[in-house]
Amino acid sequence: MRMDPDSGESAAAFLARADEREIAGVITRLGEERHAKRIARAIVAARATAPVDTTGRLAGIVAAAVPGREPGRHPATRTFQALRIHVNDELGELERALPQAVAALAPRGRLVVISFHSLEDRIVKRFMRDGTREDPAWAGLPVIPPSARPRLRLVGRAVFADEAEVASNPRARSAVMRVAERLAA
Repeated sequence: MRMDPDSGESAAAFLARADEREIAGVITRLGEERHAKRIARAIVAARATAPVDTTGRLAGIVAAAVPGREPGRHPATRTFQALRIHVNDELGELERALPQAVAALAPRGRLVVISFHSLEDRIVKRFMRDGTREDPAWAGLPVIPPSARPRLRLVGRAVFADEAEVASNPRARSAVMRVAERLAA
């Protein structure tokens, strides 16, 4: 599940060392899974007999722990997503990359971000929104230094995949595209 298999802790290592509460926290926070506590309990119980070191074993544990199923979606989807986001620090990477991307843009250059998860989209939306506002510490003052002025202008609204796109590319169902333009310095 790691983007760089030679760097950082693997999902198997995380599941082997973390306690039930930490596993449930990751699955709840990053997978937005309502059965996170039940899944974490099942993982901890299963690892007592044998390591949870394959995706097949993890998928089976989660499938057995989750009551009912969402049509068209494997019950382990959110758990796998949460573990992938966690071991790769994907949200942290995004938070660090956005300011760097804006700094690299020329005036009137456009930042286009496509997110595939609500947590990613929330970070992008807040970053772009905050970039369109002046620093509140300077609000109402007659002279605002350049560093406190808005850096971005939103371009249009969020764009979602239409039915035809989702039909040809099912992964697009959760995609959201947002665009902002860098203002002149």
